[in-house]
Amino acid sequence: MSKLLVHVCCAPCFAAPSQHLKEKGFDLHAFWFNPNIHPYQEYKKRLQTAQQFCEDENIPLILKDDYNLDDFLRKAAFRENDRCRMCYYDRLKYTAIIAKKGNFDFFTTTLLYSKFQKHDLIREIGESLAKEYGVEFYYEDFRRFWKEGIKLSKEREMYRQQYCGCIYSERDRYLGAKK
Repeated sequence: MSKLLVHVCCAPCFAAPSQHLKEKGFDLHAFWFNPNIHPYQEYKKRLQTAQQFCEDENIPLILKDDYNLDDFLRKAAFRENDRCRMCYYDRLKYTAIIAKKGNFDFFTTTLLYSKFQKHDLIREIGESLAKEYGVEFYYEDFRRFWKEGIKLSKEREMYRQQYCGCIYSERDRYLGAKK
């Protein structure tokens, strides 16, 4: 059975892909590292929901509970329109490092579940980090589980956020995307 480390952005995005990956025979482990999420109360709600889901599903969860908003904002400043690249890179880099240290066969991310994320960019970064760290990036387009994931998260009464997580995506949700 291949060991797969899954970067988890939130439990609702992990629900359907986790079931699918278990059915494919993967030994799943979850990894939480999301310093982009703002505000802190939002970060805590998402973390607690992910912890509860992993506990309920008996999926080991590795935490890098590092709320470092200052670092995220420094990296995003003056690059707001390209912030996702930096954000994907940071989260996938730490996932690859943990996967290497933990002797995982693969690493991936629940960011591949969202129809709002940039899949080509996520895949490009994941494959680049796979070469750098010597752990294969598992790419699968989890968007096909979108409706199933929504249904599962509602049935389980999970906290369901309304934006990606960063202060900019929160702004875009309420004020509309900047052109």
